[in-house]
Amino acid sequence: MPDTQLEGTPLIAPSTTDHALYDQVVEACRSVYDPEIPVNIYDLGLVYTIHIDDENAVNIKMSLTAPGCPVAGEMPGWVADAVGAVPGIKQVDVDLVWEPQWGMEMMSDEARLELGFM
Repeated sequence: MPDTQLEGTPLIAPSTTDHALYDQVVEACRSVYDPEIPVNIYDLGLVYTIHIDDENAVNIKMSLTAPGCPVAGEMPGWVADAVGAVPGIKQVDVDLVWEPQWGMEMMSDEARLELGFM
């Protein structure tokens, strides 16, 4: 079966950055931390895509630093709770994805600085 991924198609779908609630959803994601790393999951680059539809339903695609992460079963719920608390959000679905694999290059400059990588 041929690969359905088109050449040049990004592995990470773009986020709905033009939605009125986007910045508030990002801030909610920034309130969630990996318990083993003193940086929020957004600046770590673990949140790949934030899609917000016309009904204010949010779908988040995120990864973890490693598939064996001890909070793998809990982290999506933490993110859903944080984002669901944003006024106006109707529903939140959080999907864990492993493609592309997370890497340190996905961290923000602030996260790299905080962790001593800069």
